[in-house]
Amino acid sequence: MIQCLQRGIHEHLAERGMRQTRLVTKDGRCNIEFGNIRYPNHIAFLMDFWTTFVEFRWRFVLCYFGLAFTGSWFIFGLLWYSIAKSNGDLLGQNTTDGHVKCIENVNGLTTAFLYSLETQTTIGYGGRALTGHCVCTVILIIIQSLIGAIINCFMCGLILAKISLPKKRAKTVTFSETAVICLKKGSLCLLIRVANLRKTLLIGSHIYGKLLRTTITAEGETVILDQISIDFTVDAGKDNLFFVCPLTLYHIIDKSSPFCEMSADTLHKEEFELVVFLDGTAESTSSVCQVRTSFIPREIQWGHSFLPIVSRTKGGKYRVDFSNFSKTVPIATPHCAYCFHNDSQHEHKHPQKKQGIDNTGFEVIDIDQSTDNTAI
Repeated sequence: MIQCLQRGIHEHLAERGMRQTRLVTKDGRCNIEFGNIRYPNHIAFLMDFWTTFVEFRWRFVLCYFGLAFTGSWFIFGLLWYSIAKSNGDLLGQNTTDGHVKCIENVNGLTTAFLYSLETQTTIGYGGRALTGHCVCTVILIIIQSLIGAIINCFMCGLILAKISLPKKRAKTVTFSETAVICLKKGSLCLLIRVANLRKTLLIGSHIYGKLLRTTITAEGETVILDQISIDFTVDAGKDNLFFVCPLTLYHIIDKSSPFCEMSADTLHKEEFELVVFLDGTAESTSSVCQVRTSFIPREIQWGHSFLPIVSRTKGGKYRVDFSNFSKTVPIATPHCAYCFHNDSQHEHKHPQKKQGIDNTGFEVIDIDQSTDNTAI
């Protein structure tokens, strides 16, 4: 009995953990892995070697940086050593009185490695140099100089490309930790807050969303991670946002919205993931970047609204208080979208009669002059 109970608890926790698994993490990383990839597909990654190297982690890039230079110095050092050995320039080799060396002061493996390093890095201390007696040394120094230049260009370009990746700019764009559902301009809306932490703008910003959930088609097919488009907008539209201060994005929950079927009681029992995307071009680097985050049902608060964060200082500047960026307060909100639409239609068909006395000019009136409706 106890074992069955423990097994049931473990299954419940495992099922709950599966429901809360994200495809996109809060910081925008995709939580997905690929399995059973055939060997030729790995060759495709090597063919696109530049993208593969750029996507490597920094620790691997730095290791490759050191190995590329050290390895090339050592390989060419062995070639210089073999040339010196074949010509009889090393210590301990019998040489005649008229012997002409191929390389001056290269008499062992260590000096050959130092000469290779000095040649590829163009240090040129002057202690070791070619004599011009051997043709192979001239050919080898040309080859090493060209290969050294290629390695320099590749590694410097790789480091510059990693530093200037557009996703680094995306780190300075942040979304609110939670989303809220409340009334906005007479409509029931889903609200999300986003902020640009830099003063430089994102040109041509575009915001949109995808609702991911498991659906069953009319043919009985189960579609995992079915994508439903979610339109977001701001007061000025959804394209070319003036992204100089935090913006509140909202999605109108109408009859075509997938949130129309949910209510305040059933929202946290649903199984879906709302992924929000923000695309834009960095003003300073002209690179296109994408910022993304996700919200699961427990991160959406029904009947709440965001606190204001923009104020004006005495000096005439606008101040953004990020301490209230994700804070919310309860607010009166319809229990569900159907309730809201039914109430709106009822009020439209049966408008309430106005009660009281009109005083649009806020004129001072005497209470005795008003009609006494309490008399029997």
